[in-house]
Amino acid sequence: MSKVVERASETSLLATQGRAVAQLQAVKQSYIRRYAGTGLLLLLAAGILVAALGHHWPAIKTIWLALAALGLLAAAAWWLWPMRQLNQAEAARRLDREFTELQDSTGLILQDPAGLSFLSQLQLRRVARELEQLTAEGPALLPVSFRKPLIVSAGLFLSAAALFLLPPNQSKPAQPTAVAMRFSAPTPIPAAGQTPPRITETQLLVTPLAYTHQSAFAPSQASFQCPQGARVRWQVRVNGSSQPAPEMELGQRRLRLQPVAGLAGSFFTEQTLNTSTLYRLRYAGTVSDDYAIDVRPDQAPVLRIITPKPYTLVNAIGQRPEVPIRASVRDDYGLSHAELVITVAQGQGEAVKFRELRRDLSAGLGGAQASLNSLLNLPKLGLTYGDELYFYLTARDNNGHRSRTDSYLVQWQDTAVADSPSDMGMGVKVAPAYFRSERQIIIDTEKLLAEKARLDAATVASRANALGFDQQTLRLRYGKFLGEESEAGIGAEAPHSPIAEDEDAPAAPTAEAPEHDEHDHAAPPVSPSKASPTAETDALMDPYIHKHDDAETADFLEPAIKTKLHAVLDQMWAAELRLRTGQLKAALPYEYRALRLLKEVQQQTRVFVKKAGFTPPPMPEATLRLTGELAGAAVPHRQQHLSAPVTQPAVRNALRWLAASENGQPARSADAVLLDQAGAVLAGAAQERPGRYLPALRALRQLVADVRAGRPACAGCRAPVASALTDMLAPPAPAPAALPAPDRLARRYFQELSR
Repeated sequence: MSKVVERASETSLLATQGRAVAQLQAVKQSYIRRYAGTGLLLLLAAGILVAALGHHWPAIKTIWLALAALGLLAAAAWWLWPMRQLNQAEAARRLDREFTELQDSTGLILQDPAGLSFLSQLQLRRVARELEQLTAEGPALLPVSFRKPLIVSAGLFLSAAALFLLPPNQSKPAQPTAVAMRFSAPTPIPAAGQTPPRITETQLLVTPLAYTHQSAFAPSQASFQCPQGARVRWQVRVNGSSQPAPEMELGQRRLRLQPVAGLAGSFFTEQTLNTSTLYRLRYAGTVSDDYAIDVRPDQAPVLRIITPKPYTLVNAIGQRPEVPIRASVRDDYGLSHAELVITVAQGQGEAVKFRELRRDLSAGLGGAQASLNSLLNLPKLGLTYGDELYFYLTARDNNGHRSRTDSYLVQWQDTAVADSPSDMGMGVKVAPAYFRSERQIIIDTEKLLAEKARLDAATVASRANALGFDQQTLRLRYGKFLGEESEAGIGAEAPHSPIAEDEDAPAAPTAEAPEHDEHDHAAPPVSPSKASPTAETDALMDPYIHKHDDAETADFLEPAIKTKLHAVLDQMWAAELRLRTGQLKAALPYEYRALRLLKEVQQQTRVFVKKAGFTPPPMPEATLRLTGELAGAAVPHRQQHLSAPVTQPAVRNALRWLAASENGQPARSADAVLLDQAGAVLAGAAQERPGRYLPALRALRQLVADVRAGRPACAGCRAPVASALTDMLAPPAPAPAALPAPDRLARRYFQELSR
């Protein structure tokens, strides 16, 4: 009986597992269909957009549309590739992550029930029931995000609809256009009633390089301009099929045109032009005039720094350590890259270290002209007082041409230059040695201002008074350089100081100002018994004694330095007065001015002595001069090769022929060779100045054609040819001008002198 029950239980478990596996398979298939649907929707929208592009721009080549379609198929394959790896086990794991009621046990459905324990079998039945309840409303249990695909598809559909609604862009790629060209008469002349073979139509098409961002164009004239590296296509149509293919003379080259496939009587050639040149066409004895092609070379970018100046000194006091850079850059066809190169120099002497930084400024490039802006923040670049940096700008255009500016220098002023032991004996330094104390007072004042809000009034007043005491100490120390030696104690007021003058009554003795200053002040009258025995002698010697407490007699400094030191003392006294009264903000400007003046005094009072260096021995010439020794002496010999003057025989022979033909001399067939030689020289000049020599070259070609055909020479062609050839001749060497013959008065004057 127990075996029957066990078999029934196993059968029921297998049926339950089968239903659960089928439900899991349905969940997986539903997820795949919905996920693929989003990808197909995006693919459909993108395909419709590609079709709209082909409809709106018919000029787009089919190959580009095919490449776009292949790209869409590759994107669809990439989108659907993860579905190949989605099996039932992966679907079970995703269900466990989405639904907590499955208790991470969906994987039991895929296992063999015979190998499961009793508890696992119970869990399998429970998971099967939960899965059946979840799939009761449908197998779409795994979520698929439709929001982003729908938004992207909607945007693509709207773009495609806009392109379909807009009228198609009828712009077509540039096609060759016919230009007018003048040809000479055929040689030999055909019989009457026969049509001479000739070039009936000439078409031109210029295709610039892609980096110029210029579309192909068809010149309207046979002479034209084009960018350097452009590809030019000549296509001609002839009316005679029995003649050889036309030829083109391009500069010094002669090119045979190739037949156009599918067009009888049409020939073409394509050439890439890098320099200006002349060209003409030949066919069946006819020769066209010379036409000029002006090739514009691609110039390198032009950079100009507007600010700062080539040398910038950043003051250590009162100036922010920032240097703005503003520059302009322009190019013929566009810019691709701009860069700021900074070289930081730190240290002194042989311990200088250099570090290079590069800053990309390509974000501001948009076309053929742009403005570049940057900011040099010296602390962020790692600079401190006394360091300097060099910078320059570089730019590269679309063709790879580079250019750069000159190097600019930015120096941060040094505020504390210490003398090294090796410099101790190089000069006499008479500047005071207490420059850092004023800076420390400024630092302490700014620190007290920052902490003022957190301190009580008594503490602020006490610290401000202490700063005033330090300022007084510094003032008295600098006063010694001006001979103010009347104050021995720190803080004692001088008899003629501004503080003493402002007081209505003598100040009471304090701890800072003692009652006795032990100086030779005006003493109270004493009794005759206590008087010095040399008092009368001292009174007589008083006008002749150097008094150290007299500021006007302390003249070991220059007057300009003394004037600045007086100004320093005035600023220190003003700062001291405001510090002692608690006016911290009002004292800072005076402290800064005092420090700035002290730095100027420091730089002004430096004295440098020339270093003792190597003295080279005198030159041998100095020891041999005026000694009569001529050994090794030689006369200087200089040689210079002068090129022979240009005779230009071809040009001169052509001018002689023109002069002879004007006088009625008949033309011969050999004269055509002479004129051709002059035409080669004239063609070279026409390449450089086509506006000046090209009409004359055409007239010369007409003369050559007339001479070879035995016709009378063109009368109107001689004058421009003669003018151009004469202009090409080298200017004659200047001949010495003959002195005018003396007149009667001059002869009479010389006669009187000779007596």
